[in-house]
Amino acid sequence: QVQLVESGGGSVQPGGSLRLSCVASGITFSSYVMKWYRQAPGKERELVASITNTDGSTHYSDSVKGRFTISRDNAKNTLYLQMNSLNSEDTAMYYCNARRVVTRASTLDYWGQGTQVTVSS
Repeated sequence: QVQLVESGGGSVQPGGSLRLSCVASGITFSSYVMKWYRQAPGKERELVASITNTDGSTHYSDSVKGRFTISRDNAKNTLYLQMNSLNSEDTAMYYCNARRVVTRASTLDYWGQGTQVTVSS
């Protein structure tokens, strides 16, 4: 049974920091591209950051570039998202995603249940 369990969310004041974690089980973590998505009320889910399983290359959305850092620890089956300089627009539910392309026609795609981040004064 595959599980992705996020933690680390909470309430923080503008300018503050949080570190999200996502612990994976039931998959070969090192074989998966890992991503963080977020979804604010009334908005579509958006990709925040991703990290490859091959060379650890990272990608960020323009809205978080320079403030957020994605990282992974394959030995601990854990994905992280360090979030600094938070503002109200970062308020959202944050989801961990694991994706592996098996063939051209088959992709394994798993999601966590989400962790809420609220930025408010």
